[in-house]
Amino acid sequence: MYRETARLIMYGQLGEDSILLRLSDIFERAAYEKDATKEELVRAVYDQIYRLLDLATRYGFDENLWQCYIAYVLATNENPFSIICEMVGASDDGTVNTIVKQDMECFYHLFHFDFSQLEEQLGIRCFDILSHYHSMAKAENTYNKSVSEKVRALAENLRKAKDAEDIFNMVTDFYRRYGVGKFGLNKAFRVVHRGEQTVLSAITHTSDVVLDQLIGYEWQKQQLIENTEAFVEGRRANNCLLYGDSGTGKSTCIKAILNQYYHRGLRLVEVYKHQFQDLAEIIEQIKNRNYKFIIYMDDLSFEEFEVEYKYLKAVIEGGMEVKPDNVLIYATSNRRHLIRETWSDRSDMSQDELHHSDTVQEKLSLVARFGVSINFDRPQKKEFDRIVLGLAKEHPEIVLSEEELLQQANVWSMRNGGHSGRVAEQFIIHLQSLAK
Repeated sequence: MYRETARLIMYGQLGEDSILLRLSDIFERAAYEKDATKEELVRAVYDQIYRLLDLATRYGFDENLWQCYIAYVLATNENPFSIICEMVGASDDGTVNTIVKQDMECFYHLFHFDFSQLEEQLGIRCFDILSHYHSMAKAENTYNKSVSEKVRALAENLRKAKDAEDIFNMVTDFYRRYGVGKFGLNKAFRVVHRGEQTVLSAITHTSDVVLDQLIGYEWQKQQLIENTEAFVEGRRANNCLLYGDSGTGKSTCIKAILNQYYHRGLRLVEVYKHQFQDLAEIIEQIKNRNYKFIIYMDDLSFEEFEVEYKYLKAVIEGGMEVKPDNVLIYATSNRRHLIRETWSDRSDMSQDELHHSDTVQEKLSLVARFGVSINFDRPQKKEFDRIVLGLAKEHPEIVLSEEELLQQANVWSMRNGGHSGRVAEQFIIHLQSLAK
């Protein structure tokens, strides 16, 4: 194993803590270090077995865990070759292909690696068990479902490979179809800080909602579809602001849009107001990837004393660096103008500032930088009833008559915030909790 990993070139930057490199080190120690005791080596092996089991639990890997792990390494390794492949497919450069095919020769042997010699030397039998593993967690129930499905499919294909050439073709086809690394395998990301570094971390469990599940708001949904369709197809598109009453489906629409266009390369980065100073760094990380990114800002609004909106204005329009073509901003807000206004803002006179109207215009100009603004009004009683009936149809355990259902929904709405899609959904959840 050490010989195979040491020969990797394009895929050689696996990280010092990778399971593959750690196991390779154990093999080398077992072969050449006379001072390494059997107990030390067994403990070292078991530590990596634990990590394999942990990976299998998180991603729902089954059957041969070692082969799933190798497929995972190939699917997630971001290097110059794999990133180019996600854009245009396999390179025609003979030199690059020769290097990569040498790596694939190594991975072919690693994929079918025989651990029996090490197991016999150390008196253990763990790798044999891992080759016939039955996961306690079903893959469809894991938080990393999107990654799990793709990696397990890749592992299944690699089992059919006859040689390194087959692996090369299968892996490059995978990159072209799905992409590589976290951006290729996940739908959505959040911003986290690790020390001084800004990192986009995958959100491993996202909503499966689709637009048809949002009853009503047909005009609003169509506007969002048309703008996103243009964006995904590479045509010019606008930043979008979805504003209006709470609970009317603004955030749900954006989540559904992500699900609808994910397979066409759409990804989402969720950014909170206190992270706006990181926007330039976020865009730097995503601007050269072969995906369309929506920077999503939920429940966006600013108080008078908050100045974070200046970062947002600069990114949308006004900074020296032009916003990349593969980035749009979608925001939701309960406020039409995003920044809180007071009656004193509207006064023509100010004791504190001579050019007060300029300050007001600066605050209000932010919304003008969203080319599309879509209003989500609170539904009227008739529309609220239609939402309740539509949601109830999806749950056969709710056996109330239409008249009883609407009567109870009306009482519920009066006690819980009035008519909105969110209130209707909460009412249906309440009925489900009572169903036997």
